[in-house]
Amino acid sequence: MLCGVVLTGLWLMACAPQVPAQHNGQQDREQTDQGVGHAGSLPHLRTEVIHVLPHDRSSFTQGLEIAAGTLYEGTGQYGSSLLRATDLATSEVRRETRLPAELFGEGITVTGDRIWQLTWQEGVAIERDRATLAELRRVEYPGEGWGVCFDGSRLIMSDGSARLTFRDPVTFAPVGGVDVRRDGAAADQLNELECVGGQVWANVWGSDEILRIDPASGQVTGVADAAGLLNPQQRADADVLNGIAAVPGTDEFLITGKYWPSMFRVRFVPA
Repeated sequence: MLCGVVLTGLWLMACAPQVPAQHNGQQDREQTDQGVGHAGSLPHLRTEVIHVLPHDRSSFTQGLEIAAGTLYEGTGQYGSSLLRATDLATSEVRRETRLPAELFGEGITVTGDRIWQLTWQEGVAIERDRATLAELRRVEYPGEGWGVCFDGSRLIMSDGSARLTFRDPVTFAPVGGVDVRRDGAAADQLNELECVGGQVWANVWGSDEILRIDPASGQVTGVADAAGLLNPQQRADADVLNGIAAVPGTDEFLITGKYWPSMFRVRFVPA
């Protein structure tokens, strides 16, 4: 069932059924910033807000992606997980499909005319037709699924650890991986991912940080602070930051969180 659609400029989200609060399910273009941040540390970035946009606050956001004028959002929760495609220019919800009640949706990414959608503990990735959102097949994988993005030649997948797994975009077979390090230590809890400009941007579950990662070395090359986007009253009714989508043709991103009332169009700039 689709609810009303809210439009601000070209950005919108549709309503989805209300579900009880729960955390990430892990519980029951090119960016050219050269900021040096704090002495002796990684470059620190601040979040510069360009626009505040509406977001369906009943959405347990797991993944965002923008492609060809369409905003795709994948959500989680057993019995409520869905994938939605919204036309940014017309405010129409073009398509929406729900996962079976036994599947908990996680990250999503577009690969040409296909969309991959992860599940949390069910060990299956769903390949969908991008035009219709219809399920084409399921591919099994070991462990948990959290986030996924496409760098133009391979999928990059997170499972909540400090490991990023590289996968073939057609077969979903693993083709390598890298351990992510931050100031010499493992950077775990990697969640929703976005690939852009040869870098991977990763929400860190349970925090207001978004890491910029070099997938060739696994080194964190920048830390963006997204704290303070919601006021205290909004924050009290919301869950964690999650959801990041690069805005094509710009150095901007769309970010949001689980049960957040707003999305934010932002730039990450030197702190």
